[in-house]
Amino acid sequence: MMKQLHKQTSVNQRRDEEIPTSQSYSPKMLKHPRSLPRSINYLFKEQRLLFILVGILIGSTFFIFQPTLSRLNPSDPTTHSSLSSSIYHDSSSGSSGFFSKRTFPGRVPAGIGRKSLRIVVTGGAGFVGSHLVDKLISRGDEVIVIDNFFTGRKENLVHLFRNPRFELIRHDVVEPILLEVDQIYHLACPASPVHYKYNPTNVMGTLNMLGLAKRVGARFLPTSTSEVYGDPLEHPQKETYWGNVNPIGERSCYDEGKRTAETLTMDYHRGADVEVRIARIFNTYGPRMCLDDGRVVSNFVAQVIRKQPMTVYGDGKQTRSFQYVSDLVDGLVALMEGEHVGPFNLGNPGEFTMLELAEVVKETVDSSATIEFKPNTADDPHKRKPDISKAKELLNWEPRISLREGLPLMVNDFRNRILNGDEGKGL
Repeated sequence: MMKQLHKQTSVNQRRDEEIPTSQSYSPKMLKHPRSLPRSINYLFKEQRLLFILVGILIGSTFFIFQPTLSRLNPSDPTTHSSLSSSIYHDSSSGSSGFFSKRTFPGRVPAGIGRKSLRIVVTGGAGFVGSHLVDKLISRGDEVIVIDNFFTGRKENLVHLFRNPRFELIRHDVVEPILLEVDQIYHLACPASPVHYKYNPTNVMGTLNMLGLAKRVGARFLPTSTSEVYGDPLEHPQKETYWGNVNPIGERSCYDEGKRTAETLTMDYHRGADVEVRIARIFNTYGPRMCLDDGRVVSNFVAQVIRKQPMTVYGDGKQTRSFQYVSDLVDGLVALMEGEHVGPFNLGNPGEFTMLELAEVVKETVDSSATIEFKPNTADDPHKRKPDISKAKELLNWEPRISLREGLPLMVNDFRNRILNGDEGKGL
């Protein structure tokens, strides 16, 4: 027993000699700090570096060879079209698709795509609005539609009701609404004479949407109109033309309402730093238009399908320019995604007299159709043709679908609705 005690005392003495008396003992002092060579040695052990390199190689191979997947079976056109359309977007088509030409030249893998946006479309259940919503949803954005259904139709959006990125709110924009969004397309306004004369255009909706854009920092695009030029003394009309509008005429509620909307938009831009884009829309046609909205293309098509004479007001020599709805939607998106405030004319410079339009409708729908002349309406513009050189240069946009190409698509929609007894509205 004494020997074990003596031995233990000797061991304790040796340990006391190893630890300096000037420092207190700490277990951390016995640990050796990791050095760079030891970290590298750890990396090389058990082939860890090899596994890392293999992982990098696999990831790189996926991105390098992914564009060639659609060419693995050249004999199968379905494979090529489905892969190329679902994985890539060719930016040469301008900024109307997933990627802007200015940002992503060539083809870009979907994995490096743009950020999904939350977008409000007022009047999104209407004619133009519903087509715009379709495009925004198809490119991957979240869309909130605000509509009071004065001229819009739920039928225009029913195919989106099960889509988790789509929301529909029944609301009149003359009352404020609070939402967190990135962009606002403001289309809520009766655009046809039948509707805006019954319910004159007001500016409260534009003010409320501008207030929302200011609060949440959203980009704001109001859809103005070629009617701001009135009965123009300049032809074709450029954006620099200030117009010739009768401020107390039958159409002034619409004409001056849109001019006021542009004024308010620019005031918020200059005074409150709201990001804005202004579009001036010329005559547009296509599926989902209202069957009886007083606009010439829809009037002519509906009348011929119903075996009624086409109503031409005045001598029929007044001119209009007609663009298909998909061209307009591409222009609106290009404007919103661009860097220029505007205003921009968005229309087809192809110019037709009312008699020429009647002949095209007659050729397309029914060769036996007839024409009925009536007195012209007050303040009806004699000429209307957009100068779109500014949109071509700065937005890389121009319409692609001619009247004779687009009209049959609209006729099919109208024929189905009329024959099925769907006399509903549509903006």
